[in-house]
Amino acid sequence: MDIQWRKSSKSSGAEGNNCLELAEDGGEILLRESDNPDVIIRTTRTKLRAFLGGAKAGEFDDLA
Repeated sequence: MDIQWRKSSKSSGAEGNNCLELAEDGGEILLRESDNPDVIIRTTRTKLRAFLGGAKAGEFDDLA
């Protein structure tokens, strides 16, 4: 089964490689950087949801 990677329409870069990509495989959520696709981080939906909630609340704004 091929993994179907998805990235935000807000991704930038001339080649579209300045972004994070996400996919689902076997019940896990996978994350990778488009310019370094061999490094894959695996997490759960619950952990991703908690992270996204913090990001939406501005908890990581100082890192951007």
